[in-house]
Amino acid sequence: MTEVRDGTELGPVGQEIVYENDRVRVWHIRLKPGERQPLHRHDHPYLVIAVQGAKNVVQTIDGTRIDADEPTGGVVYRDPGAVHTLTNVGDTTYLARLVELK
Repeated sequence: MTEVRDGTELGPVGQEIVYENDRVRVWHIRLKPGERQPLHRHDHPYLVIAVQGAKNVVQTIDGTRIDADEPTGGVVYRDPGAVHTLTNVGDTTYLARLVELK
């Protein structure tokens, strides 16, 4: 676990690292409807590949809410950024691979 300046502990990006080398780290993410990924931060640019899509919400530590509908098969690129959570607000289980570019 890492922490931000105010001492808030941050969780991991996903539930499990499924592959890692000196250039990439690949995370498995699975959220059932209503489940939330803990507060975390991305320290590297990353791709999210929705293996099974869902309706998600990103909530940043400063209170910003971002609707993140992720269709099955969709791919999204994101720069590293704000500390946030990810919540599955839909009615399907969300499965994704998150690829961090080191």
